Amino acid sequence: MSLCKDCISGVRYEGTPEGTIEAIGGIQCYVATPKIDYTKDKVVLFFTDAFGIPWNNNRLLADDFASNGFKVVMPDIFNGEPVPDEEFNKGTFDFPPWFKRHSDESWQPVVDSVVAALKTQGVTRFGTTGYCFGALPGFYLARKNESQVTVVTHPSLLKIPEDLENYKKEAKAPLLVNSCEVDEQFPRESQAIADEVFGNDKFAPGYVRTYWDGCTHGFAVRGDTNNPKTRAGKEGSFKATVE
Repeated sequence: MSLCKDCISGVRYEGTPEGTIEAIGGIQCYVATPKIDYTKDKVVLFFTDAFGIPWNNNRLLADDFASNGFKVVMPDIFNGEPVPDEEFNKGTFDFPPWFKRHSDESWQPVVDSVVAALKTQGVTRFGTTGYCFGALPGFYLARKNESQVTVVTHPSLLKIPEDLENYKKEAKAPLLVNSCEVDEQFPRESQAIADEVFGNDKFAPGYVRTYWDGCTHGFAVRGDTNNPKTRAGKEGSFKATVE
């Protein structure tokens, strides 16, 4: 199990996040709240890439969802140890030891604690949006039937076809996959398998896959918006996720 250089490279976005850091179920979370009235029993759980909740790009993206009327909770799925910011664009990070500390057994209790705590606050419906590493907790909650809709964007670490087949058998949440042209983690071969597993109405809750030509893994979180194709992919995948 590993990530690729595109998982920790790209463009750093400028801007001042507007959310807050809150403890939910004993877990540190970045919380982005709409400024307009919103439905209080719904929450979008934002599962991040390897840079976690400190990463400015992730916070700004969470704020963008909040500006569309969704309360967003972005849990610290790395227990205070995301990939360090200084590793951005270096391409030399030693992933294997980090992965040993961030196995399923590490992040699953975090996700469960946040969901349980939000339920006590009156939340009854969860949407999930997972980027890169964050695809794993998105699939996890769907297969437990804790979430009502799942979005994964340039997903990492999925076992193909096993995770797709298990999702189809166990989950009831509609699935949106935002994919791209160049993706070591979810290449076009895996994209075709996803279409074979879920497509042509084989998955009753619903399945959609977007494909963004000219984009590379990480485009939706760290893509160069000065590149017209990358900008189209970033904005188009966000629009599809909101919808």
